[in-house]
Amino acid sequence: MQGTGLPLVTPFDSAGDVDHGALADLVAWVEARGVDFVVPCGSNSEAPLLTREERAAVVETVADAADGPVLAGTGTEGTRETVALTEDAAAAGADAALVVTPYYFDHGPAALADHYRVVADESPIPVHLYSVPAYTGTTLAPETVADLAAHPNVGGMKDSSGDVAAFKRILARTPDEFDLLVGSGGVYAEALAAGGAGGVLAVANVVPELAAAVADADSPAEARAYNEAFVELNHLVTAGHGIAGLKAAMRARGAPAGRVRSPHSPVGDAVAVDLADAVESALDVLD
Repeated sequence: MQGTGLPLVTPFDSAGDVDHGALADLVAWVEARGVDFVVPCGSNSEAPLLTREERAAVVETVADAADGPVLAGTGTEGTRETVALTEDAAAAGADAALVVTPYYFDHGPAALADHYRVVADESPIPVHLYSVPAYTGTTLAPETVADLAAHPNVGGMKDSSGDVAAFKRILARTPDEFDLLVGSGGVYAEALAAGGAGGVLAVANVVPELAAAVADADSPAEARAYNEAFVELNHLVTAGHGIAGLKAAMRARGAPAGRVRSPHSPVGDAVAVDLADAVESALDVLD
């Protein structure tokens, strides 16, 4: 997995069910605007709110609609459950699995490494590690990543810590063929300049062409300029207003984002206006 990817949102209808038609349309919408791969069932996909059957169905819809690679989120709290979800994703057409660190319980580095080895041993598709301490409270240490990178079925990692120094430490400890992806849109250009393989960025659901422009820029300075254009928007659709804000910003662009699933609730009208203004401001750099 290289270049610009995104944790594809899951559109829900008014009854709270997955809107598979909108989901397929959304894949076409983002791919037409330059993204290189898509990631269904990630954090911003509201994957923890999906049943096992829904997750498999979402991956199948995305895999059927996508022209590029599909990196499906399959991680959960337990090893056995993660193996099952990974096998489901492979059967549904995913090219690789994105496996978040187990959450809820606190696990040390040795237990985390054992978990990933079992999943990688059992998985029919390559496994990518996923460290997102803001959601899980767990950070994969560079030394643990280096150890796991030696496994023949561990192909890369998404690091959503936002810590560029730690990102560089992981790069220094892993082989060139290990695809280290950044998950924090605010530091996308910096991570690429450090040698990262690409990114999986929530904000790319809103401005996929702008995120892709960072990776495709002709110079580091140009990449930084594109990245700086969406730093504020990135904050608003992640830490600022979360998934509800992300979907509202997408709707401001006419993207088939659908509704959020309970217990998420939609943003208010004033926030929606602010998000629409932020989208317009970010896209000005492309004019």
